[in-house]
Amino acid sequence: MSRGFIKEGDQEEIPRVPMRAYLPQGVPNYVTKEGLEALKEELKALQAERAKAGDNYIKANFLDTTIKLLVDRINSAVEVDLSKAKKGTVSFGAWVRYNGRVVRIVGVDEADVNKGLISFISPIAKSLIGKRAGDVIELKGSERIKVEEVSFVPMELTELVYDKPTKTSTAKEKHPRRIAEEKPDQIVQTQPIVEEKTIGLPAKTDGLRRFEPEVNGIDFLPVVNERGNIIGRAMHVELHNGNRMLHPVVHLLVMNGKGETTRRYWWHVAFGDTPEKTLKRKMAETLGLSGANPKLKRQYIREAKTERELVYVFTVVSEGDLPFTPEGKDYIELFEKD
Repeated sequence: MSRGFIKEGDQEEIPRVPMRAYLPQGVPNYVTKEGLEALKEELKALQAERAKAGDNYIKANFLDTTIKLLVDRINSAVEVDLSKAKKGTVSFGAWVRYNGRVVRIVGVDEADVNKGLISFISPIAKSLIGKRAGDVIELKGSERIKVEEVSFVPMELTELVYDKPTKTSTAKEKHPRRIAEEKPDQIVQTQPIVEEKTIGLPAKTDGLRRFEPEVNGIDFLPVVNERGNIIGRAMHVELHNGNRMLHPVVHLLVMNGKGETTRRYWWHVAFGDTPEKTLKRKMAETLGLSGANPKLKRQYIREAKTERELVYVFTVVSEGDLPFTPEGKDYIELFEKD
């Protein structure tokens, strides 16, 4: 097109639209009630600004793209009901006092570490989730965290100014329109962040492949009745802190050609999955057993002090080189009724 027909200002370069706060692929977009309201208020402001843009196509295109990213984030939001949180235990939305500082665990778009608002995918939040007052956390390096108080009633957050802590009342404070996400190592991650814990797993000093049960405190798992029908969902940390809500798991017994059990593995059934679907996916991803055909042996309800599980026991025959399983007493007791 001839430059004579280009409107004044149209030759300007369209500004680059910044992405929303980083959220790993596959991780639910958890938000607090306040965080979701803040996103909706941000959308109203952008829509008003878009209406004023008129035929300025550069500004209009910039705003259209920005609005689309925001709408996608709002549509994917999963508002967490804090009234169902286990009191006294750190989980999403909690205010936590540790080492004399108060923070709140929030969604990625709400996070502002300088204001005491930390993303639930940040390393410090992952370390705190599932802990109670009095617990001590040893982090890599020399830092040591002592949890002093856990609350779901607004507390005065600690604001950081040039690394000097001061107090600021954020219970009534509106969230800023754009909030920077905490990126401690500035490393882009492409997989869901999972907090891994191992039951009875010895130190890996021999170079052998070992099975490590995955435990993600902020993951939603299905709640079922005794027939296995889904009747709700709850965070992992809520299901394993004494609430005793029934949730499904799969146990896999690996047999050799003589009918002897050589390995024992277990996984939580993912929300929306059947036990068979979760099992086959985990067998392929974790054990390298793609195309295997496990058989259902039995199912039963496992009762423990802090949890209640509907266990589906499967068997499969394999002589392959599979990861070694933990040998600790706590791990072995998981399978005593299989």
